[in-house]
Amino acid sequence: MRKRVLVTGGAGFIGSHLCERLLSEGNEVICLDNYFSGNKQNIVHLLANPYFELVRHDVTVPYYAEVDEIYNLACPASPIYYQQNPIKTIKTSVMGAINMLGLAKRVKAKILQASTSEVYGDPEIHPQPEHYWGNVNPIGPRACYDEGKRCAETLFVNYHMQNGVKIKIARIFNTYGPRMSLSDGRVISNFTVQALTNQNITIYGDGSQTRSFMYIDDLVDALIMLMNTPDNVTGPINIGNPEEYTIIDLAKKIVALTESKSEIVYKTATVDDPKQRKPDMEVARKILPKWTPKVNIDDGLTKTIEYFKQQL
Repeated sequence: MRKRVLVTGGAGFIGSHLCERLLSEGNEVICLDNYFSGNKQNIVHLLANPYFELVRHDVTVPYYAEVDEIYNLACPASPIYYQQNPIKTIKTSVMGAINMLGLAKRVKAKILQASTSEVYGDPEIHPQPEHYWGNVNPIGPRACYDEGKRCAETLFVNYHMQNGVKIKIARIFNTYGPRMSLSDGRVISNFTVQALTNQNITIYGDGSQTRSFMYIDDLVDALIMLMNTPDNVTGPINIGNPEEYTIIDLAKKIVALTESKSEIVYKTATVDDPKQRKPDMEVARKILPKWTPKVNIDDGLTKTIEYFKQQL
């Protein structure tokens, strides 16, 4: 049966891939975006599909539609964008969650919140399990994003407990792939653009900090599988690739794959930058037994580099 699915932030990096997949599975998709960090180019190839509807809309303002499912992805996710207007960022997470939960309550839709590994802050437990409360600076430069997502999770749980709204919470770890913005300031896009243009590759700190990187197709698989779990499965659930890399190793890998002449240079570490980040996947293995990240880092980076070459 054809479902009517609302995707907020649908013209963004993750949202555009999700819209594409949902359409390919025979659903009707409403894509909401205000283009603060999203890009119409990401979804222009979908506009001819009669089951795809694009709406310019800001989730801080209520939206009304009859839908079966809602994926709430709207929020700038890279520091350059979310620190550009921190008040707007936290309003997007908090008021956006309230408005979408209100819609889900009215039309009895299932709703999934795209939360983030940033709720763990600079973690003192490694890898990070879902029961860990995190180590977040509530007044730091990253707080508008971290605390906005933490509050959104609270709202989701409260709407579920108080009003019976059917919720799913996914804590997404670093994701990469085609349609990332070249200027979003995240480590893979930064390194790739610098390598392809033979600029110095800049590492903030000593490069020993670690991250786990998941390819976009693996994330979309997990989000759709999570949405289709029974109603008693609410999350939060870590969605990520548990393979862990130091930033210096990532830089060297990108230099090798691009055959770049770039040199690696070191700059002062950024404030509140987490020293390590890796998902504990035990809950995901139980809740999503058929899901596992399939795309290895070399294959994923090769596809991403090809996309960046075309964009440049």
